[in-house]
Amino acid sequence: MSTTGTAAGGHPAPAPAFTHRQIMVILSGLLLGMFLAALDQTIVATAIRTIADDLHGFDQQAWATTAFLITSTISTPLYGKLSDTYGRRPFFMAAIVIFVVGSLLCGFSGSMYQLAAFRALQGLGAGGLMSLALTIIGDIVPARERAKYQAYFMAVFGTSSVLGPVVGGFFAGHDTILGVTGWKWIFWINVPIGIAAMVVVYRNLHLPKPGVRHRLDWPGALALVTALVPLLVVAEQGRDWGWTSTAALLCYAIGGAGVVAFVVAERAMGDEALLPLRLFRNRTFAVGSLGSFVLGMGMFGGFAVLPQYLQVVKGSTPTEGGLQMLPLTLGIIAASAVCGQVIARTGRYKPLPVIGTVLMVVALLLFSRIDADTPVWQTMLIMVVMGLGLGGNMQPVILAVQNASDPREIGVATSSVTFFRQMGGTLGTAVFLSILFSTLGERIAEGYQRAAGTPEFAAGLRDAGLTPQQLQERLGQATSNTSVVAALPDVLSHPFREGFTASTSLIFLVAAGIMAIGVAVVAFLPSLPLRAGSPMAARGGTGAGSGTEGVAGAAAPLPHDGGVADAATHDTRAEAREAASER
Repeated sequence: MSTTGTAAGGHPAPAPAFTHRQIMVILSGLLLGMFLAALDQTIVATAIRTIADDLHGFDQQAWATTAFLITSTISTPLYGKLSDTYGRRPFFMAAIVIFVVGSLLCGFSGSMYQLAAFRALQGLGAGGLMSLALTIIGDIVPARERAKYQAYFMAVFGTSSVLGPVVGGFFAGHDTILGVTGWKWIFWINVPIGIAAMVVVYRNLHLPKPGVRHRLDWPGALALVTALVPLLVVAEQGRDWGWTSTAALLCYAIGGAGVVAFVVAERAMGDEALLPLRLFRNRTFAVGSLGSFVLGMGMFGGFAVLPQYLQVVKGSTPTEGGLQMLPLTLGIIAASAVCGQVIARTGRYKPLPVIGTVLMVVALLLFSRIDADTPVWQTMLIMVVMGLGLGGNMQPVILAVQNASDPREIGVATSSVTFFRQMGGTLGTAVFLSILFSTLGERIAEGYQRAAGTPEFAAGLRDAGLTPQQLQERLGQATSNTSVVAALPDVLSHPFREGFTASTSLIFLVAAGIMAIGVAVVAFLPSLPLRAGSPMAARGGTGAGSGTEGVAGAAAPLPHDGGVADAATHDTRAEAREAASER
């Protein structure tokens, strides 16, 4: 299997053709790497309060999350561009090493500030794990067959959503494990998984090196950092600072200046840009990026609230809450598998994200109708619908963008879609949690006003030995420590749970409105014929995909220099072929 970038005479070396068995071996390493990043986000979120208490930094815990989010988001497009220039393998392996080292150091943290610094290092690795895993599969597998393999990634994504709370709750719930503080294993468990991923990737992933070197867009990278760091910080901290506070306004100003500087830098760099602006002239890329941003808002915003509903309203432990979200994972896995088979057999992908987004709207609307007394099994049924929507949306959109991109830019195209989804998720989480905490006090007060005049409530106060004033004092602590509510008799805690549910219902309703916009966006996604060959073969100039779309009667070459005119020509020819096939 050749791994050289150029053959004699300066021509690209033949691209290796991978068998199904070889792809599955490579996939195992990619999945382990992606599992590290996906699991880490949910497992830490479950245990962060325990960690903060142990490190005496409860009021600083948000910085550990913010630091990881900033570095992982910023590094995502950097990995895409660098891997397009220097190859995927070294950067995927570097991402694993950085993530594992960061995880190891996190376990040795002696303060929340140290933990935040090491989480930032973790994030630098995580930014490459997800995006490069999808890019590498996009490199070696033809578009028509790719969805079947991408379904495994969706399965990992869904599984980590369930395992994270379970594993996090387990480790955080033990004072010590093997003589070591329990929460430290939340980070150290990444070390053996990362080593296994490194071994598999090192031994089995051998790709041709790119034959062309490009200038690195350092001005664009610096401008991106300037734009995103303050905006991500205010998204995470704005609820505590106040959205119109001096610190927030300063972040807005610096972030806005960074956005302007980034656009100027990318325009000046042209095709060498970190995120070439001409990509947005490609309708598939533009729609896919915007659709991913909207999906991220609705998806991550909903994910931020649903576990809290299960734990606060239904009284589930973090471990129980993780298991109760298993139907969501099953829905994701089922929809991903079905989508892979449908795309492979029909060559059509456009209906799938439209249907998936509609299902997410339906699920969010149903979530907005649940109340404090809704049985958990009914909520779990809605999770299945949500999972089917997610599984039918994410991978077809990525596939569409990869299929419409120049094979030499598949890394930056894939990472850009991931980048916009992460940005949407960050904004959605910040907005929805802001809605939750800004409405929670009023909704809870309304619930207790309705209950205060009932005989049952008065009897509950007598049985608990509490006066109305003492109950009010306890409820004042509940917004920062919900275990106070769990210790109250049901008749006294029920109004609180009703008020909490009223706030989450509003969030789900807003999320449904956002996802409805997503339906309109993905409806504009072009339906292009899928390439028969792999992008790697197209770049190498050999194989079934050497520059053709793999469609009967169509032999239009792929863009040869990455220019705007050529990309537009490619889109025009592809759309013409689509129109001809439909006729």
